[in-house]
Amino acid sequence: MEASDLGGHISKRYNKDIEELRSSVLSMGGLVETQLQLAITAIVSGDSELGIQVANDDYKVNKLEVSIDEECSRILAMRAPAAGDLRLIVAIIKTITDLERIGDEAEKIGFLASRLAAMDRPSDSYRELKNLGTHVLHMLRDAMNAFARLDVQEALEVVREDDRADEEYEAIQRQCITFMMEDPRSIKRVMNVTWAARSLERIGDHAKNICEYVIYMVQGRDVRHTRFSDVAESSND
Repeated sequence: MEASDLGGHISKRYNKDIEELRSSVLSMGGLVETQLQLAITAIVSGDSELGIQVANDDYKVNKLEVSIDEECSRILAMRAPAAGDLRLIVAIIKTITDLERIGDEAEKIGFLASRLAAMDRPSDSYRELKNLGTHVLHMLRDAMNAFARLDVQEALEVVREDDRADEEYEAIQRQCITFMMEDPRSIKRVMNVTWAARSLERIGDHAKNICEYVIYMVQGRDVRHTRFSDVAESSND
């Protein structure tokens, strides 16, 4: 076998390893998205069993994180990637951490859904939670699409949407405080609603983080803790 043939073989295998790694991250994102969707459904429909199922299935997300992290470590040790490939590996390690934390928040929402199912339900069936949940679910979906396509513009849209998610969360907080002041008997139920809203807001933050890693992968710039206007302007240069 010629040296050039060996080099080509190694390169093809390396490319395959990278693509399989990216595919695994997308699979993990799909699983987390499903978990979140089911958790939101459990709250809105008052389905205690579904909420417990979501919480009990969190181990699947954790298992994927460990598997992908081990593969990243193997590639770093065996391939010593440089430049763009190194950024990709670093971004993947960070991304799966955020996906695992989204899974943790979905687990919390599942438990909260089970608790809320045993309490009196409001006539609006937690409309505000459904709206915020739908919003952050779309953010997560768009974040994973941006990751799959390495699409900086789509990543920027998700970063922008995080501000609106924060506003929705703050509105729910104000509403919950009003409810508790008007009817102290509702405090236990409303506190569970507050915790669920907090988990949803954090999921929006994690989706935003993933999009910041996409920008890092594509442009090599760390845009964390940077104002959105500055990130958007420099991305258009």
